[in-house]
Amino acid sequence: MPFVTTVLAPVAIGLVYVTLMSLVPDRHRLRLNAVMVAGAGAAYLSGGGLGGWEFLFTVVATYVAYRGLDSWTFVGVAWLLHTAWDIAHHVKGNPIVPFAHDSSLGCAICDPVIALWCLAGGPSPRAMLGRRERRVPAEA
Repeated sequence: MPFVTTVLAPVAIGLVYVTLMSLVPDRHRLRLNAVMVAGAGAAYLSGGGLGGWEFLFTVVATYVAYRGLDSWTFVGVAWLLHTAWDIAHHVKGNPIVPFAHDSSLGCAICDPVIALWCLAGGPSPRAMLGRRERRVPAEA
C-alpha cells in the first residue's frame, strides 16, 4: 500500500471537506455537518458485513448526529464513532466502497481530520487564520 494513496490522500480529502464546509455560512454550517455525519452513519447499511450490529451502529450514530444539530462537540464525536466503525469494517467487515479494498481504512484516516475541525467548533477560514470574524446570528 503506497503511503500517498493510503494516508496522504485521505488526509487531503478531509482537509478539502473542512475547507469547503468552512465556507458555508455560519448559521447553516453546524446543521449541515450534522446531516452529513448522519448520512455517513448509515453508509454501511447496504452490505457492511457486520450483521445486526450495522443497525445498532446506525441508531447510535443517528442519535449522536441528531444531538449535533445544536452541538459541534456531538458532530465531532459522531465523526469519531464513524472512524471506529470504519476500522471495524477494515478489519472484519466489508469496505465502504465495494470495489476499493482499503476504502474503509482511508475513511478511518479522513474522518478524524473532520472530527478535529468539528471539535474546534467548525471555524471559518478567517477564524482558522486567527482573524476576527463577524458573526451572523442564527435565525430562529
